[in-house]
Amino acid sequence: MRPLPTLLALVAAAAFGGLVAGLMHNGLPPALAQQPSTTGVSGQTDPDPAAGARPMTVGLPVAVEGQPLPSLAPMLGRVTPAVLSVHTRQRVRTQTPFGNDPFFRRMFPELAQERINESLGSGVIVDAERGLVLTNHHVIEVARGAEAVSVSVTLSDGRTMEAEFIGSDPETDIALMRIPAEDLTAVPLADSSTLQVGDFVVAVGNPFGFSQTVTSGIVSAVGRSNVPGVGYQNFIQTDASINPGNSGGALVNLRGELVGINTASFNVQGSMAGNIGLGFAIPSNLAGSVMRQLYATGEVRRGTLGIDTQTVDAELARGLDLDTSRGAVVTRVHAGSASAASGLRTGDVIISANGQRIDNSESLRNFQGLQPLDTEVTLEVIRDGRTLNLSTRLMEVPRDGASYDPRLAGATLADLPEALRRSAGDRVGGVRIESVESGSRAERNGLRAGDLILASSGGPFRDLAGFRAALSESPEDLVLIVQRGRSRGQVRLE
Repeated sequence: MRPLPTLLALVAAAAFGGLVAGLMHNGLPPALAQQPSTTGVSGQTDPDPAAGARPMTVGLPVAVEGQPLPSLAPMLGRVTPAVLSVHTRQRVRTQTPFGNDPFFRRMFPELAQERINESLGSGVIVDAERGLVLTNHHVIEVARGAEAVSVSVTLSDGRTMEAEFIGSDPETDIALMRIPAEDLTAVPLADSSTLQVGDFVVAVGNPFGFSQTVTSGIVSAVGRSNVPGVGYQNFIQTDASINPGNSGGALVNLRGELVGINTASFNVQGSMAGNIGLGFAIPSNLAGSVMRQLYATGEVRRGTLGIDTQTVDAELARGLDLDTSRGAVVTRVHAGSASAASGLRTGDVIISANGQRIDNSESLRNFQGLQPLDTEVTLEVIRDGRTLNLSTRLMEVPRDGASYDPRLAGATLADLPEALRRSAGDRVGGVRIESVESGSRAERNGLRAGDLILASSGGPFRDLAGFRAALSESPEDLVLIVQRGRSRGQVRLE
């Protein structure tokens, strides 16, 4: 039997030899695998002093097969100066029964308490010469009851300044601001219609208040339109991490071009639970279209086909003798609409619009809401077992109440928010009163800003176009079902 010290020495020597062989097999540079040495007077081998001064670590290679390793740094050096931090402050007065009474506010100041709401987000400079910044509507949205709102931005170089609000579109969650700064860097807009699943993308923003954070991933899907709680949708889905604070930031391709505005992440446990690889961005083509409208007029105007539709389910498909249960069947064509002039009929089943697949009524309404006003539309419809192509256009519906009925003079009307329709599962229909002029006939009839008109004695309707059609014959006795807050009742118009 060998003595124990001898066994230990042999084991140690074998392990060391295996380590050296492994390092050489894995491509350790010869200069490190075979270090020169000197022999001292004692006959022991001493390491080379110069070699001992170098760290014994293996760095990452700078090239593979003669080609330099790719890096996002040069591209990000051009992009990150165009991504800024957005800080919103709002003063919100606490609602109390006597909060507006000067006496009670003086005697009981606790009744007039205020709180400051603050939010952080991101923005993207898209026009350096004019200082135009795109962000999300929800980043700078004014809270209900807010008395004042200020929006400031902080650039990547540390400059902070107030931003001028130009306009926003809640339905697509896009907002436009302007900043009074010089020497700005902008990100060019790409053609987002060319994006394909699998394309590499990079998200830049300020998640959780951490400035200039970059995450990367791929395009997971395009044309997403089933995200809950959002209005008109045509999202890019990506697995690049998008967390709270990233909203309004940039989604860019590897050329440093803007392909989307980051807007949301999906997590069944809530947005604060963290990222799980389901991020969504608004395509740059849609953001650019909304931006141009906001810059020109401060608002987004939408058109309608002037029809009512119903989703084709299995029962309807059997009744209409269709092969599959998909599409939107036309249940009414409004008189005077562009669709009526195009020859569209009740009973036609719309299966595509401008080449875009239409699976149900929601997808048709979503298509309309994403198009600019006066867009020419080619509808592919099934009629009596035959497939037809009909050309029409999206026409704007008037918003002044007098255009619907003289008894509504002074009221400004609007469609219900699309997010509300989606959250109600398409069960909600009606129109919203945006404003009522003081002393107008609408005010004398008891209508108020914020009222929702859900039904009328003139006939059924689901939106502004349908409401106009229902009142086209100006019924002598006009009664509206109005919801105000949580209360609902009848309003008879005189």
